[in-house]
Amino acid sequence: MVRIKLIVAYDGTNYVGWQYQPNGMSVQQRLEQALHQLTGIIHTVYSSGRTDSGVHAQGMVCHLTTERDLPLTAWREGVNRFLPDDIAVRHVEKVNDQFHARFSARGKHYRYTILRDPVRSPLERKISWQVKKPLDLKKMEQAAQSFLGQHDFSAFRTSGCSADTTIREIFSIDFREDDLLLYIDIRGSGFLRNMIRMMVGTLVQIGRGKRPVSVIQELLNDAGSAPSPLTAPAQGLCLMKVWY
Repeated sequence: MVRIKLIVAYDGTNYVGWQYQPNGMSVQQRLEQALHQLTGIIHTVYSSGRTDSGVHAQGMVCHLTTERDLPLTAWREGVNRFLPDDIAVRHVEKVNDQFHARFSARGKHYRYTILRDPVRSPLERKISWQVKKPLDLKKMEQAAQSFLGQHDFSAFRTSGCSADTTIREIFSIDFREDDLLLYIDIRGSGFLRNMIRMMVGTLVQIGRGKRPVSVIQELLNDAGSAPSPLTAPAQGLCLMKVWY
C-alpha cells in the first residue's frame, strides 16, 4: 500500500464546499470520481480541513492510501484528465504511513480579498467581496492586532460549528493593497467554521466606522458582550497553504 499526498487548487463557485453534502456536488466527491476513473478503485480522500460553499483553494492538502503504485506524474496528469477545469491537482508526492493531511497539519494560511470600488467588477466578482464605501485601513490594522496570539474564538464561529474546542492561535495578519484590491492574509494554527469570514466582516465594519476598534477585544473576552460579527461573503476567501 502507498500513501499519496495531493495539493489541490479549485474555484469553489460551483461547489457546496470541499466535503460531501446532500444538496449538491462537492470538491471531494469530484476528486474521488476522477480517482476512480483513473484507477478503477474507489478511494477515500482525507483533507486538511473543510472549505464552505463558494470558498476557493490554492493549496488544499489531502491524502489517500492506495494499492496502485503509479508514477507521480500519472497521479497528477491522470487525475487532472478526469477533472473539470475548475479543479486541478497541482502537486503529488509519496509520504509515509504516519502522514495525515488533517492531523499532521501545523498551520494554515488563508487570504481574503476585498474589492474597494463603488462599481462592480465582472472579472473580480467570483474571488472578492465588493465594498463600495471607503475603508479606514489604519483602524483595521490596529484592530487586527487583538486577534494575534491564542484566544477563545467562540464569538467568531457559526452556530453549526462542531469543533471540540474554540481555542485557536493566530500567528499573523497582514494587509496588502494592490490598487483597488485589499488582501488580508491570516495565518494560524487552525480555524473554526466561518471564523475567518467573521473576523474579516468585523474588520470591515470597523473600517467603515460602524464598530469601534475595541470591539474585537470585547468579543474575545466575552462572546456575548457585543452583537455577533458580520460574516463576510464566501467568494472572497481562499485557502493558500497548509504547512506540516
